[in-house]
Amino acid sequence: MGKLLSVLVAHRAGVVGMKKYVVDLSEEEREHLEAITTKGTSKARRLRRANILLLADEGLLDKEIAWAMNAAVTTVERTRKRFVEEGLEAALSERSRPGARRKLDGHQEAYLVALACSDPPEGKKRWSLQLLADRLVEIGMVEEISDETVRRTLKKGTLNRG
Repeated sequence: MGKLLSVLVAHRAGVVGMKKYVVDLSEEEREHLEAITTKGTSKARRLRRANILLLADEGLLDKEIAWAMNAAVTTVERTRKRFVEEGLEAALSERSRPGARRKLDGHQEAYLVALACSDPPEGKKRWSLQLLADRLVEIGMVEEISDETVRRTLKKGTLNRG
């Protein structure tokens, strides 16, 4: 905590700039955040956000908080903004990360599994991942699909292709 103390001392000697999103914690919020930081059972990101809010409530600048917490200034800005606009729990919690859209729906996955279990094309001993991908495109089930997507889909169903 020596780094935090040096930031506080340096901050007290300087001039504080005006912030658009000012963190002003109630006594109850402060106690809640202090409990999070002292218990040691919270996830790292939640703990970091709690510390950011506590330091912001002390009046430190974003770059000082970022330096003390070894975080990016944008992380501090985002946490401060979410607290002011959405409240304490929103500022502490993760937003969902939806990821990429699925390439195949349930019907298409079922078709792929059935195709992989069927007899291979003429002149082939077994289906390859690339052959399966090419067949799905050929019949118009999808516009494009990689052999890696085919592999993951078949692995998800733990299909043994022989």
